[in-house]
Amino acid sequence: MEHLRELRTRIFRGVLAILAATVLGFVFYSELLAFLTEPYRQIEPDLEAQGIDTNLVITGIGGAFQFQLKIALVAGIVLASPVWIWQMWAFVLPALHRNERRGALILTGIGVPLFLAGVALAYVILPKAILVLIGFVPDGFENLVSGAEYYDFIIRMMLVFGVAAEIPLAVVMLNRLGVVSGRALVRARPWTVVAIFVFSAVATPSTDPLTMLFLAIPMTLLYLVSEVIARLTDRRRAKAEPDVPDDEASPL
Repeated sequence: MEHLRELRTRIFRGVLAILAATVLGFVFYSELLAFLTEPYRQIEPDLEAQGIDTNLVITGIGGAFQFQLKIALVAGIVLASPVWIWQMWAFVLPALHRNERRGALILTGIGVPLFLAGVALAYVILPKAILVLIGFVPDGFENLVSGAEYYDFIIRMMLVFGVAAEIPLAVVMLNRLGVVSGRALVRARPWTVVAIFVFSAVATPSTDPLTMLFLAIPMTLLYLVSEVIARLTDRRRAKAEPDVPDDEASPL
């Protein structure tokens, strides 16, 4: 019961922080909306040059309120993430050993910047992806993009790029746990590269190869970096642990 009460307290604090940050999202809704629609505004002159008339629209009586609520809520979750993530850690950390705590904090310190870097890369290439997709509109047609559809598109792109940036961290973790070795990663490299390109083609909503390459090339480079780290870890582990033949007794 003591653990359950502590869990209830941690959840309450996290939810309260999200609600407070959501209120801030409502207050700064105009700035958030301008940030999210900037990729679309950048390509409007290019679309006009191609003779394509496109507009962002909100449909339905309550569509505007739902759209604002969704943006404010997601902004609240992101802004309050240090608080609710810490509440999760504060509940779990007492059960971890010192080495496990240090490893968890290191992984968190590496994983968060990698995810943010992937999100930033997605935001940079969003105008190109939107330009290519809307460019398929035939002559004589007007393109109307609903706010909900546009929002889902950019969130999906950012999440895909952010998660993809975590590849080296996942590979290094598996290597540290002894699940995969550096040699196994080298042998699997051709198949892994093919899988990365297939994943990039499926995950990116855009149909142009350039957007796919923007995701596939960084993922491939990150995989190669993680492969090098895994091989160095294996060498260090081999020096620290003596190689005992199967027909000899271990000194332990």
